[in-house]
Amino acid sequence: MDLKEQAAAEALKHVRNGMILGLGSGSTSAAFIRLLGQRVRARKLHIQGVPTSKASEKLAKKNGIPLLTLEQARRIDLAIDGADAVDSKLRLIKGGGGAHAREKVIDYAAKRFMVIVDETKMRSSLAGWVPLEILPFALPEISRLFSKQGVRLITRARKSDNGNVLADAFIRKIPNPSALEISLNQIPGMVENGIFSRNVSQVIVATSTGIRILRR
Repeated sequence: MDLKEQAAAEALKHVRNGMILGLGSGSTSAAFIRLLGQRVRARKLHIQGVPTSKASEKLAKKNGIPLLTLEQARRIDLAIDGADAVDSKLRLIKGGGGAHAREKVIDYAAKRFMVIVDETKMRSSLAGWVPLEILPFALPEISRLFSKQGVRLITRARKSDNGNVLADAFIRKIPNPSALEISLNQIPGMVENGIFSRNVSQVIVATSTGIRILRR
């Protein structure tokens, strides 16, 4: 079992019958969905899931997990999702797979938001490429705005599940992730950014020497 699978297996211990789960996106979340599906198919767990992307929806269906839309879900008891980077205060950069807008809606709506990562994702502080989802109409103006600020912006070839532009902004230092998360979303035409600065209840970190659990 590799480190991603170890983190996923640890997260599975927190799932209880009757829960409505937010199903994250990315490779570590995919490992969790596969393990969860094994328990569901064996009738050892009776849960429902709300997927954060078309990819996680497809994988959950393949693994026999009953799904709800966000509209159908009365609540989300626990969201389990991965991250691209995690700092010491449990703030995240997410969105390498381009699902950060849907992920943030579900992860922030959950009663508990659990992050599963391997040790390579841990950082002393956040910095680097921050994923963005941008309305296509607004891309030229946002590009000009970032250029004026000396921030490098690269657009991706594919669109988001919502049909919007995916891009990444290189931000050399992020001393205040909470403030940057808010300020980025105040730019007209910005749908969502990949900084997650709140609602994380704990982070499960799989390391070469075992599992670490970080809590706020």
